[in-house]
Amino acid sequence: MSWYRYDSENNLILNLHVQPGAKNTVTAGLHGDALKIKLAAAPLEGKANAALVKFLAKHFDVPIGQVILKQGEQSRRKVIVIQGPGHGPDVLFNELQD
Repeated sequence: MSWYRYDSENNLILNLHVQPGAKNTVTAGLHGDALKIKLAAAPLEGKANAALVKFLAKHFDVPIGQVILKQGEQSRRKVIVIQGPGHGPDVLFNELQD
């Protein structure tokens, strides 16, 4: 299974493993069948989830409202839906090459 897929409405579904409390918010490579993202936000009061949504909205060139946390609100393992992404999933993977 891949860390991303598209649904029937061409929305992008991401399987992510999130590590809150990191020094910087960056993509950190694959973690099993998920993409690992380190977040520079504490896992308190939804701050890490908000930082993740903002990070993804910026990279996929969509408004924050088009990034939906589908599963994993209080877990490191998250399923995110990006509605009408402006870029493909490689935009996150390419960050690793920089």
